[in-house]
Amino acid sequence: MLETLIHLDQKLLLSLNGSESVFWDGVWMAITTVGTWTVFYLVILIVLARSFDVRHLLMIIFMVGIAILLADQGASGICKPLVHRFRPTHEPALEGLVDVVDGYRGGLYGFFSSHAANGFAICTFISLIIRYRWVTFTMILYASLSSFSRIYLGVHYPGDILCGTIWGVICGFLVYRLYLYLCSRMSESRKFFSAAYSSSGILKDDAHLVPLSYAATLLFVFIYALFYSVNH
Repeated sequence: MLETLIHLDQKLLLSLNGSESVFWDGVWMAITTVGTWTVFYLVILIVLARSFDVRHLLMIIFMVGIAILLADQGASGICKPLVHRFRPTHEPALEGLVDVVDGYRGGLYGFFSSHAANGFAICTFISLIIRYRWVTFTMILYASLSSFSRIYLGVHYPGDILCGTIWGVICGFLVYRLYLYLCSRMSESRKFFSAAYSSSGILKDDAHLVPLSYAATLLFVFIYALFYSVNH
């Protein structure tokens, strides 16, 4: 049964990995790079800063840090060293079959994906904090594209991504529950019934900046990919 699942995982990876397009290589290399999303992260921080006082904002930032720590260490600190599953780019059985972009192969082991775990931990926590459908949609898209980039680049199997996604959602949700508990201990209650606010008290006009900044980042990604394709 396990061998069948591994075979299917490898087959699916080979069907999704890479392309004959240098442009798309540039797109997914940019998407997988954490620095690409700096402005996007900054806009989320600004949106939160406009709705919460300094103490509450610092607590949210601390909670995001905990979510990322749990997600990342569950993947890189525990599972990868214990499971010892080679990344596709290091798997002897797939040698010569996996498309590699700019020689990027990642570390030796890949189960499960830290990118997927971290991305979906952030996605879950921020979506629950802001509670506005357009932000939730944007965060899911952000985490999904970031995760898929790992398959395209050949450094993770779809199974690595699936398990990382599940773990990331669990971490984000558990940290959000911790956040609610701390808020109750601090006697902080935020209920907004105006149509101008989300249920968590985020001004919707501010929340719209999140999908706008995401769209702007994707525009940057495509411009970067154009230059990348010209230079390769």
